[in-house]
Amino acid sequence: MDDFIAARSQMAMSLAFHIIFSCVGMVMPFMMAIAHYKYLTTKKEIYKGLTKAWSKGVAILFATGAVSGTMLSFELGLLFPKFMEHAGPIFGMPFSLEGTAFFIEAIALGFFLYGWDKFNKWFHWFCGVIVGISGLASGILVVAANAWMNSPSGFDFINGEYLNIDPVKAMFNAAWFSQGLHMTIAAFCATGFAVSGLHAFLILRGKNVNFHKEAFKISSVLAIVAALISPMSGDISAKDVAKRQPIKLAAMEAHFKTEKNAEFVLGGIVNEKEQKVDYAIKVPGLLSFLVHSDFHTEVKGLDAFPKDEWPPVPIVHYAFQTMITFGMLMMGIAAIYLIAHFFKKEWLTQSWFYKLFMIATPFGYIALEAGWTVTEVGRQPWIIYGILRTMDSITPMPGIQYSFYIFTFVFITLSIILVFLMNRQIQMVAKLYDPEDPNYKSEKH
Repeated sequence: MDDFIAARSQMAMSLAFHIIFSCVGMVMPFMMAIAHYKYLTTKKEIYKGLTKAWSKGVAILFATGAVSGTMLSFELGLLFPKFMEHAGPIFGMPFSLEGTAFFIEAIALGFFLYGWDKFNKWFHWFCGVIVGISGLASGILVVAANAWMNSPSGFDFINGEYLNIDPVKAMFNAAWFSQGLHMTIAAFCATGFAVSGLHAFLILRGKNVNFHKEAFKISSVLAIVAALISPMSGDISAKDVAKRQPIKLAAMEAHFKTEKNAEFVLGGIVNEKEQKVDYAIKVPGLLSFLVHSDFHTEVKGLDAFPKDEWPPVPIVHYAFQTMITFGMLMMGIAAIYLIAHFFKKEWLTQSWFYKLFMIATPFGYIALEAGWTVTEVGRQPWIIYGILRTMDSITPMPGIQYSFYIFTFVFITLSIILVFLMNRQIQMVAKLYDPEDPNYKSEKH
């Protein structure tokens, strides 16, 4: 493994892990706040137990995310020093603000975890809301920095120098809104399905059923709403990519030839040699319509760009298809949920209904990881789109593959510890969180 591949692999692996922790940190506090609100308004102890259970999960994942996020910040500078040398002064603002949001989140989470029966009940609840808002802000700010890499602005690039730097313009670049919106909705969808799927599994086990049903109700509603509106944000994002990065759109669809009435490609195997997609379902004119709202408008293909600027087409195309596939599956489950809720209420208590959500537990995160693969791999060979190539930004230091192996070991170890801690929390539901269980012992604060 050469240093270039090792550096990119290390960043890809680190981001793949960290994005899961980040999404949980963006969404779980809101679930926690909803459960807490229901406790304050109904006085039902089961919601208090659920709030405490989820808050412990948030704390565990917050700590894990803090470790992985700190590692990532060092990796950027160590692996891609040329990138940070030029980009740091330009897009440093969202990272600085993200740090501020992180500390606010940490303080609010501390207040929430240890504030039971010590603070005014509504101030205590508000602390939980602040955890969610600051976590959400933190995620959006990091996405704004990434969006700058896809749509660099806030500077003039003259004779190889970065002049007239405007950090505010860089942060609010052309891509930040579409990427931030799509990422936020995807985070709610992924985390909602993961949490509801876990509680569906626990319902099917037949222990603490009422407790897990209440958890399922809250998490599944967030998942369903996010799944149904995600095509809207996806459409906004795709249209934005078509405008700013037409080569990425062409790679997403494996659209090799510039043409009018462009086909939308579903599935298939990319044949780069012959520049076509075999065994695919092709819908004439649909790509033109999705991009330009006109079936006959021309859509640029990969042939409109120098071949040395093409991203790895098969990877981008397959990742895009994976994202679409799992997104559609979640929309299908959302449709079934709505039918059950409004017309077939008996479905809501049947085992197949819970099994459906249990099977869908990883769907959101698979789609999320695939979407980020499209975003990052689709930008290649650039680390700053159209300005700086990834190859030119890498560290000259040798032996990067050993760093990759060490970081991989660290993330695997973190994951094992995380699974152990979360499993222990689940095992403690009967004793610490479910007041209806005969083994329940209320925590003292």
